[in-house]
Amino acid sequence: MVTMNNIIADKESVYACLQEIADPEIPVLSIIDLGIVRNIQITDDELEVFITSTYTGCPAMDMIAADIRMKLSSLGFTKIKITSLISPIWTTDWMSEEGKRKLIEYGIAPPDKRFLIAKDGVDCPHCQSSNTRLISEFGSTACKALFQCNDCQEPFDYFKCH
Repeated sequence: MVTMNNIIADKESVYACLQEIADPEIPVLSIIDLGIVRNIQITDDELEVFITSTYTGCPAMDMIAADIRMKLSSLGFTKIKITSLISPIWTTDWMSEEGKRKLIEYGIAPPDKRFLIAKDGVDCPHCQSSNTRLISEFGSTACKALFQCNDCQEPFDYFKCH
C-alpha cells in the first residue's frame, strides 16, 4: 500500500477501479474481464498500468488507455503512465470465466479451444444448439466471426480464440 497525493493506493483497489471500465466494442465486458490489464505498479509518485492489446492495431486500445487515465484521474491520481505491452501476445486464455459468461448472456459465443479456426458447430448463445454454421470469418469486429444457428435461426458473433 502506497500513499500518493494523499490517496492510499494498493493494487487491489486499482484493479477494482479498472473493473468499472467497459470495453468500447463489447460493453458488457470490463477491461479486467478481457484480461488486457497485465500489471499495475505503484510508486510514491506514479501509478503505472500495463495493458496488452487483444489484436495488433485494435482501434479500441487508444480509447481504453484514455478511459483508464480519466478514471484514475477522477480518483485523484495525477501522475499516471499507461504502458502498452506487445509481448507476450494476448490470448483468449486471459479472459475471465465471468467475462465468458457475460459474453453468452450478451449473445456472443465465447472463445472455445475446440475451434482454433472458426468452423461449423460453435454453440449458439441463444439456444445452446451446436447445429450452427459459419457465415463469415469476420463478424462485427476483427476479433469475432459471424455464425447462424440452424435451429433458432438467430445470427451471432463468435469471439475467436487466439
